[in-house]
Amino acid sequence: MTPMFRNAGRRAAGGLAALALLASLAAPLVAFAQALTPIDRPVAVVEEDVVLQSELDAAMNNIRGQYAGRPDQLPPEDVLRRQVLERLILNKLQVARAESSGIKATDQDVDAAIGRIAQGNNLTEDQLRTQVAQTGQSWDSFRRSIREEMLIQQLRQSYAQGRIQVSDSEVEAALAAQANNTQYHLANLLVALPDGATAAQIETGQKKIEGIKALIDKGEMDFSAASVRYSDAQNALEGGDLGWRGLDEIPPTFANVIRTMQAGQVIGPIRGPSGFQLVKLVEMREAGADSQPITEFHARHILMRVDASHPEAAARAKIDTIAARLAGGADFEALAKSDSEDENTKTEGGDLGWFPSDRFGTNFGSQVAALADNGISKPFRSDAGWHIVQRLGARQAEGDTSKRTAMREAIGRRKLEDEYSRFLREMRGEAFVEYRDAAGKPETTAAPATTAPTAPDVTAPAQEPAAPAEQPTPPPANGG
Repeated sequence: MTPMFRNAGRRAAGGLAALALLASLAAPLVAFAQALTPIDRPVAVVEEDVVLQSELDAAMNNIRGQYAGRPDQLPPEDVLRRQVLERLILNKLQVARAESSGIKATDQDVDAAIGRIAQGNNLTEDQLRTQVAQTGQSWDSFRRSIREEMLIQQLRQSYAQGRIQVSDSEVEAALAAQANNTQYHLANLLVALPDGATAAQIETGQKKIEGIKALIDKGEMDFSAASVRYSDAQNALEGGDLGWRGLDEIPPTFANVIRTMQAGQVIGPIRGPSGFQLVKLVEMREAGADSQPITEFHARHILMRVDASHPEAAARAKIDTIAARLAGGADFEALAKSDSEDENTKTEGGDLGWFPSDRFGTNFGSQVAALADNGISKPFRSDAGWHIVQRLGARQAEGDTSKRTAMREAIGRRKLEDEYSRFLREMRGEAFVEYRDAAGKPETTAAPATTAPTAPDVTAPAQEPAAPAEQPTPPPANGG
């Protein structure tokens, strides 16, 4: 793949650049063809939103652009269409959930993100506009895609808060198991199973992944092409690429096996939380030097949540009342115990312990960093709701402490991937989704999103696996 934007990353830190890449790779000739389409139409109704034909066409053209030099790795047109449509549906659901939870991305936020994308790729904003226009994508559409990606990233962060906990014993065990600084470039292929899968669904899924593995082993299809064509993971259209990971960022189910693998080797099928997986070790490398010193803060907070059951206005009124009480001399710890809506910390008086500045999001960290020790902030908004924070101390974490912090973060990221994958599957399974045909009428043959994938026909080695007849299981965030 030849990206337009060189520094587009796969991790959260590069999520906006990655979205810029995905949002801007359509070919000019395709854009011209799209301009000749007289009427746009919905291809799917997603709760109270729709996926338009133009959105689906643009997304499919983006994928084709990424595989322009290796079109043989793309699945048949109907399979590609289903995969891309499912990704768009899942994005719509995440954006809607973010907005209903009070998460916002203002015009100023989008402007700042675009500025970072331009700077990261050594472009002025005018040059970025020119490159976007050359693809046939409108600037408004590009901005909208950036905004949606920001909302999705914030939703992930909000989901993690209060749900992802890493114990000291987990950190100790991971450090003890970390024999070296080796990192592994991995790819995966997932045949998903629905929660509570029946024996028949499990058998069907196992036959499918065994058939795919046989094709890979016989050299009839390379791993990347097989992942694009058959994987139910959200990274399927990237060939299953998981990027570089340390052993601490790999689920224990796979970690012990991966450390014994050779580059190019494929293992599996392995049954995981989301279904059956094949995992390929693409390459290995030694990580860089030990972690650099980082600043850690000790703080406590009071939270008024904003979500579907906690309206924005009510939360703001509550936090303003608490701020007034603190200004009048009330005890911070006592108010946190009585009024905070962070159930994980209120019994401890809102105490968050020691943490790096970015653990709870950049805005939260900047608020803490701006305070003096024992200083109390004004009310401020985060992805979770309205906060008041009191800084209790700061320190430079070096050596062992820095390693522990890095390990805790890595374990937290892995846990978030697993939990968020389950969250997406649940959200997709509960959502109202109605597929529309070329006439704009509801499709009567579309299978429910929770239907287990069907097995490909792999009885004859020379045959290519048959495309699933049903809609694939909603993809998890990482294929975990």
